[in-house]
Amino acid sequence: MSAREGFCGGSLARYLLLGSTLYLLVLGILMVYSASSVADYLRFEDSFYHLKRHVAFAFVGLLMMYAASKVDYRVLRKAAWPFLGVCIAALVAVLAMGSMRWGATRWLDLGFITVQPSEYAKLACLLVAALSLSQWRAGVITARQLTIRLGGAFAAVASLVLFQPDMGTTVMIVSTLYFVLVLGKVKASLLAVGTAAGVGAAGLLMFVASYREDRVLAFLDPWADPLGSGYQAIQSMLAFGSGGITGMGVGMSRQKFSFLPAAHTDFVFSIVGEELGLLGSLSVVLAFSVFTYAGLKIAFACKDTFGRLVAGGMTATIVLQAIVNMAMVIGLIPITGKPLPLVSYGGTAITLTLLSIGVILSVSSFGARSQRLSAARPRSKEQTRASLDERRRNSGSHLPRVSTRAAAVRKRA
Repeated sequence: MSAREGFCGGSLARYLLLGSTLYLLVLGILMVYSASSVADYLRFEDSFYHLKRHVAFAFVGLLMMYAASKVDYRVLRKAAWPFLGVCIAALVAVLAMGSMRWGATRWLDLGFITVQPSEYAKLACLLVAALSLSQWRAGVITARQLTIRLGGAFAAVASLVLFQPDMGTTVMIVSTLYFVLVLGKVKASLLAVGTAAGVGAAGLLMFVASYREDRVLAFLDPWADPLGSGYQAIQSMLAFGSGGITGMGVGMSRQKFSFLPAAHTDFVFSIVGEELGLLGSLSVVLAFSVFTYAGLKIAFACKDTFGRLVAGGMTATIVLQAIVNMAMVIGLIPITGKPLPLVSYGGTAITLTLLSIGVILSVSSFGARSQRLSAARPRSKEQTRASLDERRRNSGSHLPRVSTRAAAVRKRA
């Protein structure tokens, strides 16, 4: 058995996926420490405050990734809708009793840990979309039922997240649906209508709240308010641009000295550019490019529709968020507040990202294994008899020559 036959998408894709994941994870640990050590010493008198927590989250995430890779991804079929129900309940709880940070209520403080339910809801929406589309493709549900299910699920989640308010995650949730619909081979005309409606709604929502309008105006001209709405964008570009080709060296960032807000979370890519330069930044882009290739290779090689949609949707979601973060850091889009997957600090984000990667690995393993078992399963007597009857009905030429000659001899006799 070749390596390609052993895994859905080939063992090379698995190794590329794992290699790019581990590279980004190790780089993230290094950059989180570099970006947070100074502020942590001043605030907590402990330069390792965020580093210790980040390493702990990464370790838990790796355990979750390993466990998910060993469990058949098809168990998610039964878990999709209950998981979405729990996430919706958690989002309602956030609005009722969530903790506020930076002007938004997005977290639930459980005492021993703080969680962000919108990240779990994003994963739940992906699973529900993959399940519903696979059922539609198999003829289990109608197009009308598909529309009602997806419309109801995504409208409920997107509305609750938007009320937090968190437009960045709302856009990511809707984008997840779009990518799953593309992978599910929905008609291009319907996708075009949905895209136009989504862009129109996003444009309208940007100017409904004043802070969103300020972000758009700061994106267009950050120097118009350099100490206010344009401050983060300016400091980010100063950090990223001062690194040059090779960077200032690990630990030598200047912007992390309380100049750049959220240096270890949303703007950690700015610190990468400042300390590792253009070459270090391109290594991150290359790692995500390899990740994209490997994830989509696994997805398209899987013949199971649900597995293909899950693996492809999770890959697209992770990479899209990476693109959004890097584009935000260098000033190509307005500030959205989305972290860089696997690199930025954040317990919920990093553990769920690694869990999603474990599910992609499960699709690679169990998708191919179930196909091989199905192909190798021996026929029953009923299946063999039905096949022979079908051959006799279609044409006598399919029968063995000896049997045909014997029948002719009996007929002459």
